Amino acid sequence: MIEPTPKQVQEEKIYRSWGLSDSEYELISEKILGRLPNYTETGLFSVMWSEHCSYKNSKKVLRKLPNDSSRVLAGPGEDAGIIDIGDNQAVVFKAESHNHPSAVEPYQGAATGVGGIIRDIFSMGATPIALLNSLKFGPIDNDQTKHLVKEVVAGIGGYGNCIGIPTIGGEIAFEKCYEKNPLVNAMCIGLLDNTQFKHGQASGNDNLIVYVGAKTGRDGIHGATFASDEFSNKKKKQRSAVQVGNPFMEKLLMDACVEIIHEHSEWILGVQDMGAAGLVSSTAEMASKADSGLMLNLDNVPQRETNMSAYEMMLSESQERMVLCIKPEFKKQVLGFFESYNLDAVVIGKVTSDKQYRIYHNDELVVDIPVDSLVEDVPEYDHQGIMPERIIESKEQYIPEMESFRDTWLSVLSSPTIASKAYLYQTYDAQVKSNTVVKPGSDAGVVRIRGTRKAITSTNDSNSRYVYVDPYIGGQITVLEAARNIVSSGGIPVGITDCLNYGNPEDPEIFWELERSVQGIADVCRKFDVPVISGNVSLYNEFNKEAIYPSPMIGMVGLIENIDHITTSCFKNSGDLIYVLGSTSSDFNGSEIQNLQLGKVEGALNDIDLDIEKKNQNLILSAIKQGLLKSCHDLSEGGLAVALSESAFENKLGFNIQTNISTVEMFSETQSRYLITVDSKNKNQIESLFGNNFECLGFVTNDSIFTVKARDGELDLELNEALNSWKEAIPCLMK
Repeated sequence: MIEPTPKQVQEEKIYRSWGLSDSEYELISEKILGRLPNYTETGLFSVMWSEHCSYKNSKKVLRKLPNDSSRVLAGPGEDAGIIDIGDNQAVVFKAESHNHPSAVEPYQGAATGVGGIIRDIFSMGATPIALLNSLKFGPIDNDQTKHLVKEVVAGIGGYGNCIGIPTIGGEIAFEKCYEKNPLVNAMCIGLLDNTQFKHGQASGNDNLIVYVGAKTGRDGIHGATFASDEFSNKKKKQRSAVQVGNPFMEKLLMDACVEIIHEHSEWILGVQDMGAAGLVSSTAEMASKADSGLMLNLDNVPQRETNMSAYEMMLSESQERMVLCIKPEFKKQVLGFFESYNLDAVVIGKVTSDKQYRIYHNDELVVDIPVDSLVEDVPEYDHQGIMPERIIESKEQYIPEMESFRDTWLSVLSSPTIASKAYLYQTYDAQVKSNTVVKPGSDAGVVRIRGTRKAITSTNDSNSRYVYVDPYIGGQITVLEAARNIVSSGGIPVGITDCLNYGNPEDPEIFWELERSVQGIADVCRKFDVPVISGNVSLYNEFNKEAIYPSPMIGMVGLIENIDHITTSCFKNSGDLIYVLGSTSSDFNGSEIQNLQLGKVEGALNDIDLDIEKKNQNLILSAIKQGLLKSCHDLSEGGLAVALSESAFENKLGFNIQTNISTVEMFSETQSRYLITVDSKNKNQIESLFGNNFECLGFVTNDSIFTVKARDGELDLELNEALNSWKEAIPCLMK
């Protein structure tokens, strides 16, 4: 192909198809360069100035999020965030979205999302120890959705299982708004056995830039631009923008990078993953962060296809590739080290002091631009939000209609968002490496830290219905539910990563949803001193101008200081007393039962008392540390009825309860509540600890019956009937 001239790029407005606006192109050509950029340079600007790489539409909002605490060692700006967990150890974690690629090529889209987030972790020198994911699909009522679900789940399992990292938790939801825009958010957690790590920087004049890993092909070109675009019937979905993964290559790359950083740290000055926007983003960001320039020679780049242009090599998002900055005197050792792993490792350039970004191809200078023009000079847009007409500020609550307490209970349990996801997540290996203590199915996954008494607990949470009806309070709830899941497992919340999934931010109503929900997230994080140390923004999730629900995903990590404190949600013994900590009100707006009965969610949410929330979290942690709790489960979607059922299912234990709560309120989703069980001999101790904000409901039984006496109705439900409704719903739909 003969590349268009700079004049043709300008006159034919080729840059528009790459996501650059006319005003952005003029800024580049007239103010930054003082000349027309050539075809390759324009391509570099287009990916680096995409929302996916630059956050140009969301930086203003992201600044609301607190990212510092006494534990934070590294926050936003690195490949992943790092939290100090004591004893000269640190936990490293991040989440990323791979929504658009998964809509087009679900297996590879999901698989390469997992691969990319793993590289973000080991580029910091950390050993990956766990994976999680948050998935959202349309209703399982058509072959296309079934195909998406099956392939996304297979892609996640295929990559994680092959590389040998356990998938310990996550969430899956089904809503009409995700039918054409599935959300695939992947999270990885790693462990550093010291608090030293490698920054993603290229510093020091004449230090060398080394390319390591798989060869570069033509897959994933303009992947970052593609991720910053909307879908419609008129736009072809770019399969060429989707990468192709190789987990076996990644395993070699992971082991090599972790070893070289640990054993030969003095050789390495900086490491960065070649993720979104490939070679250009990794190298330009490394140089810009170090206030340096770079000179690259693409003739040295390992290629798996013939006659690749500079444009293609720079924008390719071929997987399993890393960039290192090394000292020249260690060149032989570094290249030899990677060769021993059968990995390509070549010097492709060097650091310069002039802050220019120069690229040579076929002995010609093909790019010559200021490095900061790609990273720091991106325009930042300040949109004005407008509250959508659907937002109702009245706190009046929807009251469900219930002809049959029993039928409603079974109906809620068989709702796809509530029903067991085991049919799907059984694809994932949750126990590889034998460190997993709590597998998927409880409130949070838990992995032990070998050689210590500590463990790491983690969860993904994203109730987008709440955020849709009330972005501010919905944003708060997303963080609070994650925190309750961590606390219920015996952990102290220490940090957050996020994926902020929304529609087009240039739409004032969408921007209002983004701004208000992030404000809610930020306010809770400050109140609870839980920093947001990493994450990403995924915007333009629309099809034919119809946006997804605003869907912030919170990936929270907690520290369990003593493995004796690990707590799970299932009932343990007949005769144990059942309590609810926290009071129950009529909270039905945005709830599962409202969605089931109306086919939609609407209305405002009741305000949350953050002081009560914090008090209840502290009470649960105190009870766990005193050894008082047999089980603990936070109350969320589906309310008390669902929490009781889920707690009973694993060990097939029944329960006999009598409560002042009404039959309808059994499905209320009031916040700040926990369902716990306690050995009867500890009755006085737990009630003294809790004070007055609790109700003793009854006790666990060996009978396979759910016996409920509510304020205005009774129920005797066979455990197996409830279990089958919950367990078989998704397998039946998928078949």
